[in-house]
Amino acid sequence: MRIRLKPHEAIALGFEVKQKENKGEGFPKYRLNDSQILQLDKIRNFYNSNFQEVKRTLNKDGEVLSKIEKLVPDTLIDIPDNHIIKRVSTNVSTKQQWVITEPIKGVNVEKEIDFLSIFKDKITPITIESKKEFTDVLFDRAVYTDVHIGMDVNKDGYSLYDGTWNETEIFNRLEIFVNQIVKNQKSKSLFLNDLGDYLDGFDGFTTRGGHALPQNMDNQKAFDIGLKFKIAMIDELFKYYSHIKVVNICNDNHAGSFGYIVNSAFKTYIELKYPDNIEVINQRKFIDHYIVDNRCFILTHGKDDKSLKFGFKPQIDAQQIEKIKNYIDEYKLYGYDIEFSKGDSHQLIFDLTSSTAFEYQNFGAFSPPSDWVKTNFKNTKSSFTVFNYYENQKTINNYIF
Repeated sequence: MRIRLKPHEAIALGFEVKQKENKGEGFPKYRLNDSQILQLDKIRNFYNSNFQEVKRTLNKDGEVLSKIEKLVPDTLIDIPDNHIIKRVSTNVSTKQQWVITEPIKGVNVEKEIDFLSIFKDKITPITIESKKEFTDVLFDRAVYTDVHIGMDVNKDGYSLYDGTWNETEIFNRLEIFVNQIVKNQKSKSLFLNDLGDYLDGFDGFTTRGGHALPQNMDNQKAFDIGLKFKIAMIDELFKYYSHIKVVNICNDNHAGSFGYIVNSAFKTYIELKYPDNIEVINQRKFIDHYIVDNRCFILTHGKDDKSLKFGFKPQIDAQQIEKIKNYIDEYKLYGYDIEFSKGDSHQLIFDLTSSTAFEYQNFGAFSPPSDWVKTNFKNTKSSFTVFNYYENQKTINNYIF
């Protein structure tokens, strides 16, 4: 809901204060979610106060000689979302406390942007039919993850191992990715998965604002490259595929809301351009699933944007098997060949037999390793994977950079 807020109300709710555009207008409007609306009610009812005793003086017999009462609000104001406590001040004599908060860096980036109004009437819809004919294969699938656009992999030129991850290298790898998909094409339909951490961070921080990330792009540049990458990829693939279903994971520990904004712009643009040929799903759940013919794909990044301290491991164990089987039972995903797919760990490891209920697929990163990974572990390899699905089998084509 859009509500006009006074400056002190905006600050208490964690917003940056907007300036009035014209004199005589009311206070600026802000978009509030349900929890923020409840918080606003508390703020506006703050002066619905009652007297409360804060101090009393007694004589030697315990009788009250005097007491001090102070007006206090009926309801307290909570700490705004995405804020942390900066300082607490206490008045010992009156028992009052003042809590000062500040925004967590790199967290509050999710803004509702009307991309439809931006792209509408500027795009001519296109319908493309593949010239090739295929019979045996049900569909193709391509999976990439952890692109980490904006990541600086060779900070100041003094990293343990050399590396380059800039706009030129990103689009060089995109060309290889598209060429490998086309080289292995066996169907007119493509299921295309981005398993998260598409961008490296916002303002140089992860979604939890825990530590600074070395960056070689600002937010604006990362947005431009991220959108251009995905549009260019689809424009090329639609020369060969008549239908593409895209799933972009937007609940991860690096890109988070910033990744969702890029993917939201991509979805609006590309579905306007190819209205009959493409479906884009921006997955905001930590885990979700999709049915394609006789297969069920359970997709996750592996680590979420706020809750999980330790995500899914690259090598599955009994606890993880139980967690995934609980998900299968909850959604009654019986009778399908189930594949559980994740990114995050930057390791290409497929476990096809540890569980009889599903395959466990851990995909390698599209990007090279960060300076932190190279220093703490090793200079790891990058990869992506292309599949062809038949009625009762599939082929797996891994590409290692």
